[in-house]
Amino acid sequence: MVETNAARISGIGRWSARVAGTVLAAGVVAALALPGVAQAQAPEKVTLVLNWVPTADHAAYYYAKQQGLYAKAGIDLSIEVGRGSALSAQKVGSGGAAFGVSDLATSLVARGKGADLAAVMIVYANSPQGFYWLKSSGIGGPKDFAGRKIGNPPGDAARIMWPAFAKAVGLDPASVTFVNITPQAKNAALKSRTVDVISDFFNEHDTKVIEMGEDLVHLPWKQVGLNPYGNAVIVNGAFLQAKPAVVENFVKISQRAFAQCVADFTPCLKALTEGVSGLDEATQRRQWERIKWLMTDSFTTEKGLGWIDGDRLKADYELVQTYIGLDKPFDPATAFTTRFLDPAVKMDASKVKN
Repeated sequence: MVETNAARISGIGRWSARVAGTVLAAGVVAALALPGVAQAQAPEKVTLVLNWVPTADHAAYYYAKQQGLYAKAGIDLSIEVGRGSALSAQKVGSGGAAFGVSDLATSLVARGKGADLAAVMIVYANSPQGFYWLKSSGIGGPKDFAGRKIGNPPGDAARIMWPAFAKAVGLDPASVTFVNITPQAKNAALKSRTVDVISDFFNEHDTKVIEMGEDLVHLPWKQVGLNPYGNAVIVNGAFLQAKPAVVENFVKISQRAFAQCVADFTPCLKALTEGVSGLDEATQRRQWERIKWLMTDSFTTEKGLGWIDGDRLKADYELVQTYIGLDKPFDPATAFTTRFLDPAVKMDASKVKN
């Protein structure tokens, strides 16, 4: 059954200043003490291009940068706002940025077009993808999308992966019209009925609940049998080969920063809102609760936070190859590595609310 909006929006408790300060200090010390995270002789200027505008799922990078953790490891990091997973994968794959955040299946599509990239850490172990519409629109399920307008940006991962979703629900992929809208305009476009359906990540769910109430309908892709990996940290292949120590430092610091944010989001939120203007703290806290669920599976809790499972990635590769196609097929085992992750740093499932 399609999931209608009946979920409560959980309030988020705050740690005391004393506990937050203790955890923050411990996180910083642990990151600096990591094997392999040593001071470089000269700062390495690198760029991390995001998948979209910065929100809660990017807070860990801003936290680590604000705390000077990248700098202490000899990394002079610039964070660049993104315009979609397809474009971040393209930029990293062409060498325009050393690191990026991109939907993993979208990165596989890019690699099949010749992009030189590999995934080094998973952020969303569960697919964040979902479609939203209004009950009052008369849409009863995904087969009713035929003849309707779906709103999302051109580089949106959901648009890239649309043929897979359409075929999974028995819909002609060409039966819908895509309308170009910015991520920030999705809710307004749906409410005003400029479009009939929008795609969006699950971490944005609560904002829609607040704005559209019981008229909102949510269909997670996982519900129709599609649960490919979501956002991942990717690296340019040539950069990886030339400077593996820099890659290792970046990955381990980012991994520990995510663990810190899971333990206590307050310092991470502070770093994010100080680095990015116009963000509402309450909205970002709600998003983070959803993101922690997206980060959690048996591999991230047992093998290491950010762990990528080879068999699951191979299944994602086959999904892409079957429903979208690859210009240049490749061995999926070459599209990722987990060797830079610290297995001692695990996703804390006790911090995830049901």
